[in-house]
Amino acid sequence: MKVLMILTSHDQLGNSGQKTGFWLEEFAAPYFVLRDAGADITLASPKGGQPPIDPKSDAPESQTDATHRLKGDENARAALANTQKLSEINGDEFDAIFYPGGHGPLWDLVKDPHSIALIESFYDAGKPIAAVCHAPAVLLKPRRGDNSPVVMGKAVTGFSNDEEAAVGLSDVVPFLLEDELKAEGGRYTKMNDWQTHTVVDLPLITGQNPASSEDTAKALIQQLK
Repeated sequence: MKVLMILTSHDQLGNSGQKTGFWLEEFAAPYFVLRDAGADITLASPKGGQPPIDPKSDAPESQTDATHRLKGDENARAALANTQKLSEINGDEFDAIFYPGGHGPLWDLVKDPHSIALIESFYDAGKPIAAVCHAPAVLLKPRRGDNSPVVMGKAVTGFSNDEEAAVGLSDVVPFLLEDELKAEGGRYTKMNDWQTHTVVDLPLITGQNPASSEDTAKALIQQLK
């Protein structure tokens, strides 16, 4: 099973003057779940190379077993430092896509034409598309063959309005993910802040927050097997 993991290349948190990027745990935990299950993983990002890590996710209080493992795994770190350019990816070579979160995707991946085209082709082919935390934003623009949003009528989740308020970024982000998923016709559900919540409505697999990253990857593996 070949899995494409797509990370953000965006590193500016709006006009706040702060840095953002992908959330380290939301990459590390799924990466090792997938790799340990035997997946052949390719990493890509819009700009290629080393994608930006959200500094807050690299802080001591944000570390997990998976992030510690990543820092001790030379091969994984080398792969992360050398992501392929998304424009050079051939989706036909992969069985599934996984999008780690972090705030970065709200600015670049949400409107990236190559990401949108990949999601549309995977959706049409019935191949699983997984995204966690803020990354379900990538599902807002892609359309089905009848031009309806891919999330319309689908059970989905993603970083909630309450969680965005809790981190103090409701007025910084370009949009609130919960609101936008609902606006595109998604049947959005959530748990209490920071509780694990993963929703499977194939081909879509979505996780609400960082606590859901491992379960989202496990749900993807279950579909691939």
